[in-house]
Amino acid sequence: MAATAQEDGAFVQEQGRRGCEHYDRGCLLKAPCCDKLYTCRLCHDNNEDHQLDRFKVKEVQCINCEKIQHAQQTCEECSTLFGEYYCSICHLFDKNKKQYHCEKCGICRIGPKEDFFHCLKCNLCLAMNLQGKHKCIENVSRQNCPICLEDIHTSRVVAHVLPCGHLLHRTCYEELLKEGYRCPLCMHSALDMTRYWRQLDDEVAQTPMPSEYQNMTVDILCNDCNGRSTVQFHILGMKCKICESYNTAQAGGRRISLDEQ
Repeated sequence: MAATAQEDGAFVQEQGRRGCEHYDRGCLLKAPCCDKLYTCRLCHDNNEDHQLDRFKVKEVQCINCEKIQHAQQTCEECSTLFGEYYCSICHLFDKNKKQYHCEKCGICRIGPKEDFFHCLKCNLCLAMNLQGKHKCIENVSRQNCPICLEDIHTSRVVAHVLPCGHLLHRTCYEELLKEGYRCPLCMHSALDMTRYWRQLDDEVAQTPMPSEYQNMTVDILCNDCNGRSTVQFHILGMKCKICESYNTAQAGGRRISLDEQ
């Protein structure tokens, strides 16, 4: 599924740019917590044993004339432009990436704004093509990524919305697909597996079980539709009778030979 809007700052440093590896800006932030000067809150947090509260920043220092002044977009002394984009709430300075401040998210997102909407239940900005087409989970972005256990809501890494509604960092999602296909939280398929299931149908049909297993059945639980069914046991996989997924697990109950019925 399409991704969520990401917080601004996910760009690699370019040759000759101002600022740091995170942001292109013409000023330093004066940290209200320790009075030290850093290019951004991320640089501060990487070097200190505490975090900088972006919302409490009051002063900045111009990188050209070095005048310390109230946080604003342009230097009051030498007219240096601190950032093509400036948010007076987040105190975010950066080049123009079509950012916008989402009041409901509480932070700035990379736009353009018209390409995203804020889902009130999920409580985050999602791509417009997900409007009315995603499964809502209340405050889902306030949970940490189940792969890396790091924050999703304010992460500079874009989040990926799974069909089940859970979120992963896009990079974590890509790593997940190298070894599996299930959501680590609910075990639902993390992508459309229909094509693979039909291939598995052919493999099952071409791989008969030994005679002692051919009349064996087993109770299964489907991780995709949560349905229960009794199916013929097969070593390659057991297909849900309801949604035809092979993302299933044995659900207790003994295997019963049809000859015994």
